[in-house]
Amino acid sequence: MGRREDTFGRLGFGGLRLPLTDAGNQQSIDADALNALVDLFLARGFTHFDTAYTYHGYRSEKAIREALVRRHRREEFSLATKLAMHHVKCPEDQVRLFAEQLENCGVSYFDYYFLHNIGAPAYHTACAMDSFEFGQRLKREGKIKKFGISFHDTPELLDEILTNHPELDVVLLQINYLDWESPGIQSRRCYEVARKHGMPVFVMEPCKGGVLANLPKRAERLLRAFAPDASPASWAIRFAAGLAGVSMVLSGMSTQEQVRENTSVLTEFVPLSDAELWILDEVVSVLHEEREIPCTACRYCEEVCPNRIAIPDYFGLYNSAKRDAVCGFSSQFVYYLNIAGTRGRAKECVCCGACEAVCPQHLHISRYLKEVSAEFDVPPAFFRGGGGKQV
Repeated sequence: MGRREDTFGRLGFGGLRLPLTDAGNQQSIDADALNALVDLFLARGFTHFDTAYTYHGYRSEKAIREALVRRHRREEFSLATKLAMHHVKCPEDQVRLFAEQLENCGVSYFDYYFLHNIGAPAYHTACAMDSFEFGQRLKREGKIKKFGISFHDTPELLDEILTNHPELDVVLLQINYLDWESPGIQSRRCYEVARKHGMPVFVMEPCKGGVLANLPKRAERLLRAFAPDASPASWAIRFAAGLAGVSMVLSGMSTQEQVRENTSVLTEFVPLSDAELWILDEVVSVLHEEREIPCTACRYCEEVCPNRIAIPDYFGLYNSAKRDAVCGFSSQFVYYLNIAGTRGRAKECVCCGACEAVCPQHLHISRYLKEVSAEFDVPPAFFRGGGGKQV
């Protein structure tokens, strides 16, 4: 797993799960509560903050400005944000959006600037808009210090991007112990690609939208039996932070308790032992037993599908989305859109039966694809809720 004991990933404050006054309204950011979280995070020796143009209904950057930038000296913290690629229709949009983001955050420069949600469609846009050169120009002008990508797609595409753009400074990946071997997200393989290219890794979703902080009772008992006082979230943070090459672990925190716990884990960091990693394997097995669709990702179905539907990947994302639902937010829709950019959507199933004829598990694949389509082929409210959950 590439664990290391000499250094470990630092903790960054994620700007996607800020405290709310109304759990059903992502724009209702609780300013007083956020001020307290920011102050506590800094007081405990941590300095990195991460946001994005679209977070919290386009309010996150401004909230960070009020809670952080206007209340603390610029040299006390580092700040990252992201260029929303789906808003870029022409090269001039990048200039306009960046200027707007500087104003939103109230800064003259960003420490880190990412191309947001790079998958196959967004990568095509970035190439067409010369976005990689745009990032390098911002560096030369001193408007950003480091330039990278936030990535949600296959390891093959990541390898292509990092081969074509060795000038990148960092890659932001979704890494957690549940997605480590996920056929849809492929955390391990993407991580290994980044390591192959010597690329520093920032981690997002270490607690997978709260799923790994709010485990089923059977899974949590496995962890408590080994370490009664350690929370499920602390196990997830330690997994991500202990990977070689990981220099930052972002966590969305909306309570002071979460800030204290996560900063304590990283202040007194202890890498996961082999015994603890074995326990996490058992936890993953429990979570998989509760999945909605018992697909083993053999991919026989994929080979015969006339519309090239990524059936096992979609089933994996659907299972994850159902686990995420209890936490009010799922990032699986993002992965679905990226895969569907080059493959058939779930709704394009014609019920020909070719897939079911070769499925070793004898699954009713066409029926399941209808459920997947109902989950992902309609505009989701995937920025709902989230208050009080770690990610």
